[in-house]
Amino acid sequence: MTPEPAKVSGADDRHYYLCSHCSLIFVDPDHHLSLDDERAYYGTHHNSIEQVGYVNFLNRVIKPTLPYLDNTMCGLDYGCGPGPTLSELVKRQGIDCEDYDPIFLDVPLRSPYDFIFATECFEHFYHPRQDIHRIHSLLKPGGVLGIMTDRWVSLDHFATWHYTTDPTHTSFYHETTFEFLCDHLGFETLWSDETRVIILRRLT
Repeated sequence: MTPEPAKVSGADDRHYYLCSHCSLIFVDPDHHLSLDDERAYYGTHHNSIEQVGYVNFLNRVIKPTLPYLDNTMCGLDYGCGPGPTLSELVKRQGIDCEDYDPIFLDVPLRSPYDFIFATECFEHFYHPRQDIHRIHSLLKPGGVLGIMTDRWVSLDHFATWHYTTDPTHTSFYHETTFEFLCDHLGFETLWSDETRVIILRRLT
């Protein structure tokens, strides 16, 4: 029998569960926001390419990914939000990059892509298995996936972690979670800062 996920504590009063297979911690679906409330919360973010701090933040994933890219490629910023910025930074490097967001820019996609960026996106997934499989399907074999999402390191850390106080954050990843993804979806790790950024290559 498959063991039931263990209940764990976060820094707020939502109910959290820990997957014994992949160390993903996820919020009870009863605490998921409605689409309108989720959209309204994201609408309070005013990030743009004119904000130096935000550009520096995005460069934490862009710069270590660039050595694996070239100007023959076309990629995707998956979860670009209400103010696409990362794609413009990539285009300044002479590399084509499209935008997609399931809430703000739900447009047809020209997959498969040579690379995909998912920055501060994975933690918002209500259905992480389904969403990650979708991203995998959008990426060419040999394609590169740059992910930015803060990782939990221990249950004591998680119980007081500020990252859990954002009501739109519903999925939380551990280093073990990404090892699980590599084993089960056919990725290899190209680079990791071991805290927030990880770059994967799709093998098959």
